[in-house]
Amino acid sequence: MTSKSDPKTVRWGMMATGGIVQTFTKDILVDPVTRGVDDIKHVVTAVASSSSKDSADKFVANYVEGKQGDTKCTAYGSYKELVQDPNVDIVYIGTPHSHHYQNCRLAFEHNKPVLCEKALTVNAEQAKILFDEAKKRNLFFMEAVWTRYFPLSIEIRKLIQDGKIGEVIRVQSDLSIGAIPEEAFDASHRMVNKDLAGGALLDLGIYALTWQFQTVYHTLPKEKRKAPKVVGTLMTQEPRTGADEATSMLLEFPVSTPSGKRNTHGIATTALRAHFDFERDQVGATPAVRIFGETGEIQVFGPIYRPSRYRLTFRDKEERIQDFSFVFPGDIHGMSWEGDEAARCWLEGKLESETMGWEESLVIMQTMDEVRKQGGLTYPENIESTEYPIDLAARGA
Repeated sequence: MTSKSDPKTVRWGMMATGGIVQTFTKDILVDPVTRGVDDIKHVVTAVASSSSKDSADKFVANYVEGKQGDTKCTAYGSYKELVQDPNVDIVYIGTPHSHHYQNCRLAFEHNKPVLCEKALTVNAEQAKILFDEAKKRNLFFMEAVWTRYFPLSIEIRKLIQDGKIGEVIRVQSDLSIGAIPEEAFDASHRMVNKDLAGGALLDLGIYALTWQFQTVYHTLPKEKRKAPKVVGTLMTQEPRTGADEATSMLLEFPVSTPSGKRNTHGIATTALRAHFDFERDQVGATPAVRIFGETGEIQVFGPIYRPSRYRLTFRDKEERIQDFSFVFPGDIHGMSWEGDEAARCWLEGKLESETMGWEESLVIMQTMDEVRKQGGLTYPENIESTEYPIDLAARGA
């Protein structure tokens, strides 16, 4: 690390101006020192909207101006202008996942490294092409799974690797939001619109799968990791659009963690109408993730995309139940750590992040492909396509 007085500055270009880009921007512009980071500094030098330059101008005024000293930020009315800007070091893509493949290809075409929101693409074939393109062009590329970079997540993975609860034999994970889709979302909304790859699986289920993979698959050495088998899928369609409003996945990981002596069962669920119990008081709340080991259990309390509490319990009744709480420093939402990781990887000349590597992102996409196949869920041909370029601007964010 460099000294606190000499941090390296990374210049970000924001592709899209929606809520997730707003949150990411606010987070990375919080002084990194508040979270113990003194080797890097983030600035936003460009923002683009596919709908209008006015939208980008408003974004700059609301989320950038006055928050990064004298560093200027340019607003653009097209993504092509953004990726052509020489003052942008790395592009953050916060468009709907239906557009990620086209947006990433555009950035790569102009030699820009990319941090792209999850789900990375609509299907695994698209993801593989993006990884091949990044490798060919020697460009850093990372799926933005922010939860993996939380100190809480890192602690839990370390507990599993250290054998704190013994061999992990089952993981249950759920993200369900308790929203009646007919009341909460217009049929054109990204959450239920198949033209935007909408539905519970790609938007919410990715978090349920994140907890499966980061606790069972990622905790093994790379040479021992094996893709899970999708043993079964249940899927319910949203009545207006046909997108999935509820998906349940039964997985079998052939190699258990930490020693690899067994297999591990994974039960991952996600839904719009159902609700997991994260708004009750901490005493009465139920865990949204349960990691069952032979000698103990780790319980993670939701929402699982941004958890702040977990519990350790043990089969040995003599060993005390332990509760751990986590405070997000500097009033950040939690996206700063993935920004820090992407910035460091780029500065160090890396092509991928160890915590969310290309191979693992691809296996997760392949798993979701199989879940969709078993559930009979397809999306329009143009957003499933690997052809480039295809003009999807009319449906962009």
